[in-house]
Amino acid sequence: MSPRREILAGRDDRPERSVDAGGEPIVIEAVSGAVELARVVDAGALEGDAALEAGIRPKRLADFVGQHLLRERLEIVLEAARRRSQAVDHVLFAGPPGLGKTTLAGIVAAEMGAGFRITSGPALVRSGDVAAILTDLQPGDVLFIDEIHRMGRVVEEVLYPAMEDFQLDIMLGRGPTARSIRLDLPHFTLIGATTRTGLVTGPLRDRFGFVARLELYSDAELEQIVRRTGGLLDVELTADGASEIARRSRGTPRLAIRLLRRVRDFVEVRGKGVITKEAAREGLTLFGVDELGLDALDRKILETLCERFAGRPVGLSTLAVSVGEEPETVEDVYEPFLLQAGLVMRTPRGRIASPGAYAHLGLEAPAHLGAVPDGSSESAATGRAAPRGAPRGAQESLFADNGEDVGPCTEEDESGD
Repeated sequence: MSPRREILAGRDDRPERSVDAGGEPIVIEAVSGAVELARVVDAGALEGDAALEAGIRPKRLADFVGQHLLRERLEIVLEAARRRSQAVDHVLFAGPPGLGKTTLAGIVAAEMGAGFRITSGPALVRSGDVAAILTDLQPGDVLFIDEIHRMGRVVEEVLYPAMEDFQLDIMLGRGPTARSIRLDLPHFTLIGATTRTGLVTGPLRDRFGFVARLELYSDAELEQIVRRTGGLLDVELTADGASEIARRSRGTPRLAIRLLRRVRDFVEVRGKGVITKEAAREGLTLFGVDELGLDALDRKILETLCERFAGRPVGLSTLAVSVGEEPETVEDVYEPFLLQAGLVMRTPRGRIASPGAYAHLGLEAPAHLGAVPDGSSESAATGRAAPRGAPRGAQESLFADNGEDVGPCTEEDESGD
């Protein structure tokens, strides 16, 4: 059994080993920072993901699966740049983690036959940091900045003339003798990636010539990714096995690849080395991933809303205390997918479980929530949000109390009790 990993803040000694109440081994690692639990279904990169992803990422746009409209537009932008023998316009990729923003940035560099430099927003603290990178670029190179919304304001000011005029302003000296010189930079392509589009400042966003948002993948697209990755990792799996893994991957390729690795471990240790539908089900259930891709705490949140509060609206702080997590963790880590899947809804009076959540837990929804609307049953079975407009009747019932208008939703209502 793969050990559950926990990171304990404020410890400088060697890692300790223990077991939880169920006898499951826990590895506690000492690092600086907040206490963090590595979730199997976390869409962010975990330890070991980066090295694996680097080896299995597609190198050409034709090999990239999914994001059809984005691929078509990006192909036109790349072909136009090739015909003009120019660097590609600056590009901004936005969307949830694990959807392929870094992969697309590498593809742009490979398609243009250019160098590829990678850095991240938090790593660029001073203006000298970005100046050192920019002056080292060659004509046509691609500079990729991950989490670009986390750059400092000073660094952004340096990037503005570099992106627009391909020039870099440098201050020499201090005080009355200080003077500014402007250096010419080679024409390069800046590609930014962000998971928080709203945190990218307007002046920076406006300097990107091509802005694209990546969407969650369909089950069919994830199945293609699982089968391709299985071939690269020399994993034997059936079509049904790949489909089962894809169905529980929450629309995220990174998560699909991670679940494939966990199921591979399971079939090598307890199975026959082949990932079938039954083996995938057993393996994913063992690692705590259910039919919708929910883990133990996801289900605990739903059970708290459905059983303990019986369909009544619950404030964020009360919900966090009930499940034993911090409010910020519930809101930023667990709640987004539950909202996307249509299992939890925000109302002016707090969080409330949808009829689909009751159906998933095998419970009967309270009468005031109404029946699961047409199209929502498929959402409960697949983990995908129902088509727009389908759950409207249920949503209206959630925002009403005995037929009375509860008024507009405010920030205080959303986070309070």
